[in-house]
Amino acid sequence: MEQTRIRNFSIIAHIDHGKSTLADRLLEVTHALQARFLTEQTLDDMDLERERGITIKSHAIRFEYRADDGRIYELNLIDTPGHVDFTYEVSRALSACEGVLLVVDATQGVEAQTVSNLYLAMENDLQIVPVINKIDLPAARPEEVAKEIMDLLGCRREDIVVCSAKMGIGIHDLLEAIIARIPPPTGRPDAPLRAMLFDSVYDPYKGTAGYIRVVDGQIRPGTKIRFFSQGKEFQVDEVGYRRLKYFPTPELTAGEVGYFFAGIKQVSDTKVGDTVTDAAEPADAPLPGFVEIKPMVFAGLYPAVAEDYTQMREALEKLQLNDSSLKFVPETSVALGFGFRCGFLGLLHMEIITERLAREYNQNIINTVPNVEYHVRTTDGRMVTVDSPAELPEAGEIEEIQEPYVDSQIFAPAEYIGNIMRLATERRGEYKNTEYLSPTRATLSFAFPLSEVIFDFHDRLKSATRGYASFDYSVPYYRQSDLVKLDILVNSDPVDALSVIIHRERAYRYGLALCDKLQKLIPRQMFEVVIQAAIGARIISRATVRPLRKNVTAKCYGGDITRKRKLLERQKEGKKRMKQIGTVEIPQEAFLAALQIERS
Repeated sequence: MEQTRIRNFSIIAHIDHGKSTLADRLLEVTHALQARFLTEQTLDDMDLERERGITIKSHAIRFEYRADDGRIYELNLIDTPGHVDFTYEVSRALSACEGVLLVVDATQGVEAQTVSNLYLAMENDLQIVPVINKIDLPAARPEEVAKEIMDLLGCRREDIVVCSAKMGIGIHDLLEAIIARIPPPTGRPDAPLRAMLFDSVYDPYKGTAGYIRVVDGQIRPGTKIRFFSQGKEFQVDEVGYRRLKYFPTPELTAGEVGYFFAGIKQVSDTKVGDTVTDAAEPADAPLPGFVEIKPMVFAGLYPAVAEDYTQMREALEKLQLNDSSLKFVPETSVALGFGFRCGFLGLLHMEIITERLAREYNQNIINTVPNVEYHVRTTDGRMVTVDSPAELPEAGEIEEIQEPYVDSQIFAPAEYIGNIMRLATERRGEYKNTEYLSPTRATLSFAFPLSEVIFDFHDRLKSATRGYASFDYSVPYYRQSDLVKLDILVNSDPVDALSVIIHRERAYRYGLALCDKLQKLIPRQMFEVVIQAAIGARIISRATVRPLRKNVTAKCYGGDITRKRKLLERQKEGKKRMKQIGTVEIPQEAFLAALQIERS
């Protein structure tokens, strides 16, 4: 296909603004797929994606469209995840495009991720086509939303396409807008090969499939390719494009989007954002923008039954084949035994992985309290990276602890600003500014510690604003904070799986709440169980699980009182001995309870 008739574009939107439905309608109208293959959220092929109504794994699909000018155009839709956890993947997918459809719900208006993804598109110098979706709903207010978009983009009213993806209204106008306003690619077919890898998936029969946008040159079967980031070389077996299935072609040339197989056994060899070049005639420099994906949230995953350790490791290895951003290393806990320390892109990513382990691999898992990654400067001048409370050096060796902060935007009706301010203060948020999109809608900017927003902040925000607020945050940066390690002791033995790194001001309330919760969840024993929260050697909170009492005097009837006293003293000595050698089994609910405790 000539470059002038190729259009590469993506769809960006806030969650639940109709991105996947719009993609379905574009495929249906252009007859890219037969009707029997079309389902709701056609491009979302995971059960979890359909249940939650979100896109977890990005997809690319090619279809043709005969425009009003009579010419046939090749359209490459590069679908992207919608959640903030996957921002880097979104940025790489956008860099493979020349334009984007900015979809805004006609009932909700501009929200946090709308603006966040818009900035990503602007950074990549993409042509933006604003689209107002869901105009068929009774609560739709297209003119008010159009004004919000005009204020945001500085565009004219006639530049905004209105449609209903569900009903198929306005889809033809949208396709014509894509042809007219999104520019064709500008790569040089005769230059050395440079292709940007924006995603990869594992195929059990052919190895890893790399999804690429060819910027310069050509790639065909037999080409020996090299990855810039690692220098590894492979020989291409097959190239082509995707339309739910793989369709092989003789070659992919500059401007086209497609896939390749090259006998790559590990998804980790195909890093998102990397540049693919010809090993025989390599390009001088890689395409800009590549960085290594780093986990943001860390948690321990342990099998509920120790014998399942090997099966759990195999399950994690299989998941890693399709998700190179999942990192894990073996670790041991005194309380939980053998398990794995896993790194995730965010809390949603962690939920997805644990859910998939349970569903697809029948793993019964205990997960510890998630932590973010801290930078610790020791008294001897070293900078140590810590992602688990167990790795934190002794208090006397620490000079300072730095924690990740994020710049965030909260979009909400103006009447809820007071509630948002109170919630932000509770979560150690630093207020920056407020901007009004309209007389009734405002955006508030804050700097938050990442550890304060990854747990239940979004739920609390929705509750404080009756569901109207939306929240988005940026890539973290590090700042010094007054942090301490809070240990939980059960009968003077530390339970390392319940330890947390927390701000000193919050430690007392968190320790008190966790001790109270554990007191209710730990079953009663024949001896007293003492639960304590401690910072170093200082105990800040205590709760006691009263012992069960056997009535040893029941068999005494009559006689001197000293007989009963002798039996009670013997029972007391026995309980003291049991407490020394007895162990307390902490139920799984206790570890889950730590996730639900309010840290403010």
